[in-house]
Amino acid sequence: MILLRSLAFNFALYLFTAIDAIAGLPVLLLPRRIACRFGCAWAAGVLRLCVLTVGLSHELRGRENLPRGPAIIAMKHQSAWDTFAVAVLFPDPAIVLKRELMCVPFYGWYLWKAGMIAIDRKAGAPALRKLVAAAGRAAAEGRPIVIFPEGTRTAPGMRRPYQPGVAALYRRLGLPLVPVAVNSGVFWGRRSFLKRPGRIVVEILPPIRPGGERKAVMAELEERIETATARLVAEARDAGQPRIDSPGDS
Repeated sequence: MILLRSLAFNFALYLFTAIDAIAGLPVLLLPRRIACRFGCAWAAGVLRLCVLTVGLSHELRGRENLPRGPAIIAMKHQSAWDTFAVAVLFPDPAIVLKRELMCVPFYGWYLWKAGMIAIDRKAGAPALRKLVAAAGRAAAEGRPIVIFPEGTRTAPGMRRPYQPGVAALYRRLGLPLVPVAVNSGVFWGRRSFLKRPGRIVVEILPPIRPGGERKAVMAELEERIETATARLVAEARDAGQPRIDSPGDS
């Protein structure tokens, strides 16, 4: 049954995305905010497909911890689900993503029009400077900047080093830093075709004030995110959700 539901979701996702991408081409000629709303509507549709085909819903906790105005949102990344959900969970986000995604036909065009922040992860210091400059422009528009601090998806129970991008944003922009935990990988594993029914929990944690010492702030950020994520993963396990991914997956 899980296999059939996963097949149904993937078929519906590709069909819905193809129709939406073609029908929405005129949006590329309209202002950025309209393109962002269009992308949010598409993402909301994908999350709805998750519910209808797989029985996979979500819950957002800690909404009161999200500051008004621009902020740096550092979100744990376990699943492709996270990339769909960000546009729905946070208003008009500027998402930091790998540059290669901008080259994907249709999808990349919409990312560019919506004002997402593309980085070349192999470019080193020049990439960090471009990241900070683009994020500064987004913050000036009042947008939250969303970054996945590990730079890639990690399976439940797995930890990777936090990349320097989030520290550069915190140091240079002077914005609150908001840790966000998630347990999406329990239900939709990285590189896994199967999607299992259940409820993904996203938890917004209290923000870290701007102006802190970089090393101390990064240590606090990692500890908060990883501790809360482990708690959410355990909560899903205690509810009887079987493992579909493991720390050894690559």
